[in-house]
Amino acid sequence: MDIHFEPIIAERAPQLRVMVFEAAVVNGATPDALWQEISAAEQSVRASMAMPDVNKRPAIAATRAAYKAFGKEPNRYRPSAEALCRRAVKGLELYRSLAIIDLINLLSMLTGHSIGGFDADSIAGEALTLGVGREGEPYDAIGRGMLNIAGMPVYRDSVGGVGTPTSDNDRTKLSTDTRRLLMIINMYGPAEIDAAATEALARRLLEQYASATDIVVKHYRP
Repeated sequence: MDIHFEPIIAERAPQLRVMVFEAAVVNGATPDALWQEISAAEQSVRASMAMPDVNKRPAIAATRAAYKAFGKEPNRYRPSAEALCRRAVKGLELYRSLAIIDLINLLSMLTGHSIGGFDADSIAGEALTLGVGREGEPYDAIGRGMLNIAGMPVYRDSVGGVGTPTSDNDRTKLSTDTRRLLMIINMYGPAEIDAAATEALARRLLEQYASATDIVVKHYRP
């Protein structure tokens, strides 16, 4: 799966780096060991920051800056990493879902990056293009229904939008039937964890909790 970029991405988010994982996976119920890691991460976030600190985390701040550069208000449409950390600070437990969904949430909380997770077999075409959402563009977000993605960075396949930092699209969502994973880590700027450590952590979580094999990692920049 190749990633292409519309010119506006380089113009307004020049620091963006994209890390793309493809792998054969098994997506079952979240094991207790993974849930324990998530609980530990929640406790760490809650102990280390107050609510006003969440959007100052380097990776979250960089994603918010990209939203503003594209014309989206990040306080109204929060990037997923920020929403997860805010939930942890409030003392609200994350919803327990499926292994890959939950390990992506864990990775997002630990790094501050908003991460897309897709059923690769549900993506139309051989490439995704990262652009900016248009007024009135239809987008059926997972668990949210129609989402206003105007001014929001959005990955599109040959049919339409599949992923934004706020929410992925229902059409390409992960399920127990997922056998091929496409995971995209969006690094809009500096982070507390560097790219090499982020890649190593992602590999470990995928292998340990999703029985991932044939992992291929590619790095892109606009």
